[in-house]
Amino acid sequence: MPKLLFAGTIFSSAFLLFLVQPLISKQILPWFGGSAAVWATCMVFFQVTLLAGYAYADWLSRRPSARQQALIHVALLALSLVFLPVVANATWKPAGNEDPALRILGLLIATVGLPYLMLSTTGPLIQSWVSRTLNDTRVYRFFSLSNLASLVALMSYPFVLEPRAPLLLQAQGWSVVYAVFVVLCSACAVYFLRHGAVVRAPDTTDPPTVEPPRPLDQWLWLALSAMGSWLLVAVTNHITQNIAAIPFLWLLPLTLYLLTFVLAFESDRWYTRARFLPLTAVALAVCAYGLTDGLPDDLRITIPTYTVGMFIVCLFLHGELARMRPVPRYLTRFYLMLSLGGALGGIAVGLVAPRVLTSYYELGAGYVITALLAARVLRERRAWRLGALGLATACAVFLAIQVHDDRQDARLMARNFYGTLQSLDAHRDDPRNDVRQLYHGSVKHGEQYLLASRSAEPTTYYGPTSGIGRAILARNGAARKIGLIGLGAGTLAAYGRDGDTYRFYEINPQVIDFAQREFSFMRDSKARIETVLGDARLSLEKEAPQDFDILAVDAFSGDSVPVHLITREAIAVYLRHVKPDGIIAFHVTNRFLQLPPVVEQIAAASGLHVALIHDDAKDSELRATDWVLVARDAATLSAQVPGRAADPIVPIPGLRLWSDDFNNLFQVLK
Repeated sequence: MPKLLFAGTIFSSAFLLFLVQPLISKQILPWFGGSAAVWATCMVFFQVTLLAGYAYADWLSRRPSARQQALIHVALLALSLVFLPVVANATWKPAGNEDPALRILGLLIATVGLPYLMLSTTGPLIQSWVSRTLNDTRVYRFFSLSNLASLVALMSYPFVLEPRAPLLLQAQGWSVVYAVFVVLCSACAVYFLRHGAVVRAPDTTDPPTVEPPRPLDQWLWLALSAMGSWLLVAVTNHITQNIAAIPFLWLLPLTLYLLTFVLAFESDRWYTRARFLPLTAVALAVCAYGLTDGLPDDLRITIPTYTVGMFIVCLFLHGELARMRPVPRYLTRFYLMLSLGGALGGIAVGLVAPRVLTSYYELGAGYVITALLAARVLRERRAWRLGALGLATACAVFLAIQVHDDRQDARLMARNFYGTLQSLDAHRDDPRNDVRQLYHGSVKHGEQYLLASRSAEPTTYYGPTSGIGRAILARNGAARKIGLIGLGAGTLAAYGRDGDTYRFYEINPQVIDFAQREFSFMRDSKARIETVLGDARLSLEKEAPQDFDILAVDAFSGDSVPVHLITREAIAVYLRHVKPDGIIAFHVTNRFLQLPPVVEQIAAASGLHVALIHDDAKDSELRATDWVLVARDAATLSAQVPGRAADPIVPIPGLRLWSDDFNNLFQVLK
């Protein structure tokens, strides 16, 4: 019965620990532009707080009496209830000019700081109590159990909880279960208080000749853990930004990462050097080579290569950690170093790399460091050590090639919280068709002809036969006021006339800089150009009605789909800013998501009319596009597409109305 109590407490704590991560992240995503970087920053907070929890567990487990440990922990558990329910306060919404990463970290501390800290202490602390009260030295199986619970929570949120409960109910339900966890953990403390000092002295579970871990061992614990965390975040960035902008790709590497912990610490039979050293060497070499564009440009090859490669390398790293685990007397120190390593790896990739690197070079650097670390871990065999050093050299060469190729093609490169930007000139067979292009990760965000006589031509998704082109050209009377959510290269400014006003809303300051420095659409436009820095929806909520003739919502082309811009509440905000006969134009061109039915549903819920304009852009250099035009009156839409019928919108069976509470990208995956 005591073992069941301890196991249930550990399972519930790990489950809540990982369930609150997507729960709180989704609450604040709309405040920071829906960027994938929000999730990465949240991961850094969770890793650092986990480190603090493990440090607390290590400190508390060294208190001389069971009474002190139990009373201190129960007091903090009770205090953590003050934070409930875990609902983000609206006062943390950004104004637009703050550092978003620091703002998110402060928000998370204020919202879920102490409850998350107490959850993070549970695994190592309870295992320490188990080793002192029960005659069981297999405490590391509890670590495997906690990772299994984390995996269950991670998978259950998007498939089970998110589609069925609004955000407020999710937060309230989590808070109720957390209160139950507090009761369970307090019961564990009471059991330890009664038996910890009597049944088992702290050191009697270990052989009398066991020496404490050497400093070198502790540094290796830290390094192995850090590189696992490093590769997790770096591979996630790479496949979601540079390979394919497919939603939920972040879920796959995180699932595999947790699985490596489960396998490595559940039993020694899963990881053996004879089996995994060759696989790890091949995985490192192939993945590092792929960064030089050495792999075929096929998602069926590249995505499995990097995710399976990360799984193999992380199982090597965590398998070596499991081989080096100390006796239970030192398990809290072991977990402390693991959490410190995880935090350092996450900080290096999530916070430091965007500020010091101009592109996603941290993955290649991670492969080099991992190979060097393998040479140190495998030092007992000269052949293994030399092989690892040779592999590190090869990975370094591949990294150098990647950096060289990027810089050779790029005119300008930059990176910040929102991702990487790159401008480059693409030269074609006919010099009249040479263009300057803007890329955000792997997604093209605009281009402009280099030839002066063609520089004012709308390009890519914004040609005169596209939905937005037709809508703008149909307003050929008085001066127009156009609102645009998403700047890109500023292409739509090419439609500007004398007396027009084009007001761009852009969350990324570097995009504004690129559009003004590398492209001339805004500079050469005859219209008055205005730019508003910050999340568009938050900005529009604060502004007085703008009386737009057209409001173009152009933010759904890539992976980090800001769903808060395509909900029932969002369209209510837009309606306040468009004229009675105005148009809201949603750009829904997307390789992976079927968004027109979403727009149709939210429009119908508000009593609005829609028209899908699909443009194949045949016999031109423009891109095929899908735009959904929304208006209060069907006649307004008819005027936008004279002589052309709107395309049918194919419904998605079972699709639910998207709101700030209910929105699920899995339902609209193509």
